[in-house]
Order: sequence, then C-alpha cells, then structure tokens
Amino acid sequence: MQIHSFSEFDPSSKSNYEQGLQRVLDRLVITMQRDALVRETINQLRDSLQVDRVVLYYFYGKWHGQVTAESVAASEYSIFGSKGPDNCFNQEYANLYLAGRVRAIADIELESLHDCHRNFLRSFQVRANLVVPVLIPKGLWGLLVAHHCQAPHVWSPSDIEQMQTAANTLATAPCIVES
Repeated sequence: MQIHSFSEFDPSSKSNYEQGLQRVLDRLVITMQRDALVRETINQLRDSLQVDRVVLYYFYGKWHGQVTAESVAASEYSIFGSKGPDNCFNQEYANLYLAGRVRAIADIELESLHDCHRNFLRSFQVRANLVVPVLIPKGLWGLLVAHHCQAPHVWSPSDIEQMQTAANTLATAPCIVES
C-alpha cells in the first residue's frame, strides 16, 4: 500500500478528503478483486491438474518476488511467503519468461537443471514442476506454478493449456493490469 500525504485526507477540505477516501476505497476494491481472482484461479487449477500445490509467484521488484498465493492439497506443502534464491532467477531466466517460456518438468531428479535450481525445488518438496508466465503490458507480473511433490508427474498438453489459459485470464483482468 502506498503512503499518502496528510493533505490528501485533510478533513478541513471536504472535497479533498472525499476524493482521497474514494481513491483508497477504489484501491482496496481492486486489491480484493485481484486476490479473489487469484485464489479462485489457483484453487481450480490444483483441483483440475490433481497436483499437490499451485502458487502465484509475484514479482514485487526487478526479478525479486515471493509466493503471494497458494492452493495446497495438505498443509505440509505450504510455501506461502517463500522467496526464490536471487542467484537462481536472473536476467537470463527473466528474458525467457518475458518471451513466453513455459517450463514443464516431469521429474526434477531426471531433468538437466542447475544445481541451484534443483536444490531450491528439493527444499520445497517439488518432484514435478510446471511454470507459466503471467505477462501484463508492463512486463512479467508473476509466475503461475504447479508442483507435484509426492512423485514425478507427466504434464499433458491439456495441463499446459489450462495453465496458459489461467495465466492469460490473470494477465488480462483489469484488477491485475491496474494494480
């Protein structure tokens, strides 16, 4: 949330006060709509894909982000609030996702990955991973990520299409584009 000057809420100026209050309320409504859409989207994906976890990894700074929403099959799979290691996600990976890269890994133990990435995924109990970018006009807003933790998981073309459709729904929602 942004900090605003006292003058925006100056009660001696009823017009400024009402305008300032309306701006705060408008931002609150957009935030609530965004959060509800993300929650609904990731819950539907987890149910449909039959996976242990679906998360939204939101970028709050240049290639720095965290898990801001999750849907988990069991509480032990929660990684809410987790941040990615800065040395793993760099400009090279960002450029791939900015270009629309979709990454489907059926088994992290068999995939050719940098040790940093494999160890990061292991630390979150990930065995299979599907990542789709959420691209808004301003750039890479976040990553929609499905994890299967219990065993390898082969991602079907339908699974990938569902994730891409969900990412596009998020990317074009006014409550996200305006946030």
